[in-house]
Amino acid sequence: MRADSQVRLRREPLAAKVPDITASFWVLKLITTAMGEAASDYLLNTISLLGLVIGAAGFAIALWVQFRTRRYNAFAYWSAVMMVAVFGTMAADVVHHQLGVSFGMSTLFCALAVAATFWIWHRRENTLSIHSITTRRREVFYWLAVSFTFTLGTAAGDLTASQLHFGFVGSIVLFAIVMAVPALGAWRFRLNSVLAFWWAYIVTRPLGASVADWVSKPVKVGGLSYGDGPVAAVLLVIALILVTFVAARRSNMMSTGTKSPAWADEVAE
Repeated sequence: MRADSQVRLRREPLAAKVPDITASFWVLKLITTAMGEAASDYLLNTISLLGLVIGAAGFAIALWVQFRTRRYNAFAYWSAVMMVAVFGTMAADVVHHQLGVSFGMSTLFCALAVAATFWIWHRRENTLSIHSITTRRREVFYWLAVSFTFTLGTAAGDLTASQLHFGFVGSIVLFAIVMAVPALGAWRFRLNSVLAFWWAYIVTRPLGASVADWVSKPVKVGGLSYGDGPVAAVLLVIALILVTFVAARRSNMMSTGTKSPAWADEVAE
């Protein structure tokens, strides 16, 4: 029993394996979601089934690396987020295009999956705070929630842009307003910080995806026609530069013993 306990302790995270919720977090979240949308569309449209296999393999490897770490690592964390963005988009697109499920039904299903994940997570752990991700089980709940929110965001973005005829620009405006609500609520009206965080986190997915589609898609469907591949490549380079900067800044702060100022930071319930 002592040996099993020691093995379990070695596998458990040493600290919360998530970044500080600063402005850079939200910028990176938007960029990686936009990159995931463009990369997914490019892979599925150019190499179809092989693209899906690549996305699934990248998703599995990135999460495996993230789970193997015992402390927050910027490159491991954001690589996992990027691959969740890519594969989550693929999953939603395959459900619609290959299985014929409507955007409305897929949005509803994903919303229920997110709600069920949050309910079970809170029932088991009594918190949804991302800064409480200090056990393996909480980490599993966290990445399940993240994966479902990405799929939900993809379906919701497609629903507003196509089925509800908002278009890409209209969807951008809509989701920007919806995302501003929790920020304003937490700042001025004492909205629960955990609720505000997850609300904003979910909405960044359709917002980022709508921006990517607007820039990449052909003019005839309301886009700027820069192409999925080039847009994904540019966003990937920008994301890697920002992750490198964030990692270097965090390392410098840890070596000097300073703490980064948090923006819209959420706390445990």
